[in-house]
Amino acid sequence: MGSENMGSLVSNFKLSSVVPATVTGENKVHELTHMDLAMKLHYIQGVYFFRREAVEGLSILNLKEPMFQCLDHYSTVSGRVRRSETGRPFIKCNDSGVRIVEADCDATIEEFLAMKDHSCFHGSLVYNQVLGPDLAFSPLVIIQFTRFKCGGMTLGLSWAHVLGDAFSASAFINMWGQILSGQMPPKSLQTPNPVKAKFPPPSCEKSDSMKRVDPLGDDHWLTANDCNMETDYFPVTAKQLEHMVTNICADDKLAAKTSHFEVLSAVIWKYISETREDLGPRIVTVCTSTSHHRPRENEYPTNGRMVLSMVEADFSVAKADVSAVAELISQKIVEINNNNIGSVDEEMVEKGNGEADFITYGANLTFVNLEETNIYGLELKGHWPVFANYTINGVGDEGVVLVLPGPTNGKGEGGGHVGAVADGVTVSMVLPKNQLALLKSKLERDWNIV
Repeated sequence: MGSENMGSLVSNFKLSSVVPATVTGENKVHELTHMDLAMKLHYIQGVYFFRREAVEGLSILNLKEPMFQCLDHYSTVSGRVRRSETGRPFIKCNDSGVRIVEADCDATIEEFLAMKDHSCFHGSLVYNQVLGPDLAFSPLVIIQFTRFKCGGMTLGLSWAHVLGDAFSASAFINMWGQILSGQMPPKSLQTPNPVKAKFPPPSCEKSDSMKRVDPLGDDHWLTANDCNMETDYFPVTAKQLEHMVTNICADDKLAAKTSHFEVLSAVIWKYISETREDLGPRIVTVCTSTSHHRPRENEYPTNGRMVLSMVEADFSVAKADVSAVAELISQKIVEINNNNIGSVDEEMVEKGNGEADFITYGANLTFVNLEETNIYGLELKGHWPVFANYTINGVGDEGVVLVLPGPTNGKGEGGGHVGAVADGVTVSMVLPKNQLALLKSKLERDWNIV
């Protein structure tokens, strides 16, 4: 079936809300950092596929009940955005709760996963979330449970990036799953340590990782695109990854210091440059977390662990050997954020007092390393997702590429248990539609990746 037909099979939507089990103290607020505000126009979307045995016998009440207890630990998730007297946004922890969506799909899990066109995954299985225009009534998190005719179910997570990064979103939904499975949650969440990167050299200050967009007005937190953007993903097995590294990094020294993420980024950067007929991009943004600030479960949601870096090529990426592009990413990457966001970008956000509008993903072509995100750690009745994927909504015209862990043993069985090893990665992309089609064609031609 085509994506339009598959999307139309999702129906019978029902909306409700879940609030924390206990009342949060009066006048509790969460001040938003510069990095939080830099992410306010972006939304993280995750979708988890479970077969019948994982959800059989679970009613909507069974699915809602653990959320009450989970939200006791996440007061900001249940809050709503307000503005101070100066106009700067903050989150009022007022226990307004998260939105729950129920839906039905007249198809099977296997039919959805067998589709070659994946553009409807997040469009129909994750509720489309935008904060505003009335921020006081806009939930920061929406969870959609979609039942399939085979008895399986998907969980679609829409998470406002102003709350925290993809690691935070994954940890939140994993805790809900732990409570559902009868595990006791921690007494309290840990406070994460913010990233403090070195001050960027002057040569990079001219290349901001953020882009200011026209004022949106009416507090409608989603920017418009100037071209037709499309979402897709493709799996890359461990065997395919090793084949790419062997062919691209023929030099053993280069292979030893170049990660799978960097090799994939180099291949995609080169191919996109070719589709643009060598008109760029010469500068890309890389988003990751350093080895000293790797995310942990049971932490408060945060954007503070994100490390924004930039790579600038002084040669034609389209015409260069892909090994040269891989070496460039590996050796010439420059961290630009200092105490949660780069000094130049921090000044941009601070001057706007949170009222100015920016995009980070897609301001430049952006590569995001999420390989350590525990997206297969969501457990239902002793079962893990057969497939899970994340993407980002609100991406700028340059596009974004996410590298996520792939399922284990090719089927996702036991994907979240301790010691499980992912079979490769999943690459999720939001790119201009015409470029995405050409990119997929090149990947299939050269690497048999579809």
